[in-house]
Amino acid sequence: MAGLGKFLKQAQKAQKQVELAQQQLAARELEISAAGGAVRVKINGAGEFLALTLDPEFLKEDAAIVASTILDAVQQAAAQAKALGETEMSKVTAQFQMPGLF
Repeated sequence: MAGLGKFLKQAQKAQKQVELAQQQLAARELEISAAGGAVRVKINGAGEFLALTLDPEFLKEDAAIVASTILDAVQQAAAQAKALGETEMSKVTAQFQMPGLF
């Protein structure tokens, strides 16, 4: 049973570190731009969109181009936030993987 107690302590430590990493990710902001900065998307490391800024001159372009550019910027932002989250979480979880369990 001593092994189980040690495992539970490690699990609690891992949970605290995951929670801390999640808090740190939520505090990190990424800004992605498209069309030379005409579209800017701000997202945090937790994947929450914080802002969308559009250059008024860019809005004079064809609606299909504007929509496509905005969608591209949003997709890039989501992908970068996801990659950041995966990278940071893998650093935390790599410390606690036990042979035979994963």
